Amino acid sequence: MYRLVTGFVAHLMQKQEYSVLIMGLDNAGKTTFLEKVKSTFNRTPDVDPKSIAPTIGQNSGHQIGRITLSSTVLQFWDLGGQRDIRSIWPKYYADCHAVVFVIDSTDKERIEECWAAFETIVTDHRVDGVPTLVLANKQDCDGAMAVEDIKQMFNQLIVGKLNVSEGAVLPISALRGDGIREAVDWLFLRVHHSEI
Repeated sequence: MYRLVTGFVAHLMQKQEYSVLIMGLDNAGKTTFLEKVKSTFNRTPDVDPKSIAPTIGQNSGHQIGRITLSSTVLQFWDLGGQRDIRSIWPKYYADCHAVVFVIDSTDKERIEECWAAFETIVTDHRVDGVPTLVLANKQDCDGAMAVEDIKQMFNQLIVGKLNVSEGAVLPISALRGDGIREAVDWLFLRVHHSEI
């Protein structure tokens, strides 16, 4: 009887775990986003942005983020965005439950490269039906592209050719923390919805 009760309690206490990939071009603010998510939801001190180094491959240890929301654990995988290491991205697709694609809203010169990288992700059959969130980062900076313009580009890209079941574009400033809660709330709701 004891084993039955402890097994039942353990089942009730079990937390659903979901893997979230964070991708985007280099210098988009992916690691800064992850660090702000961790400090916001795990109530840990903010990391000095000057101490954040570029991600080479997939950051391990302290730069893989885990946060717990009610009975759910979101595990974030921060993948490097340099051109020559984007080839590792597909190795993570099969096990992901959501994709976050971070755009540097101030980098107008590389926006076409950015959307091309995004398209390689969402046209891969392994992410069919996976909720996809585009974060228009650095909205606090002068010269940032308007989030409405980024939404329009996103919609033109996905209409009729991409298998994105749920997709959205949200404005954020990873540095200041603007939009971080809204982004995580969006992910939380979508990964739960996709399990039903």
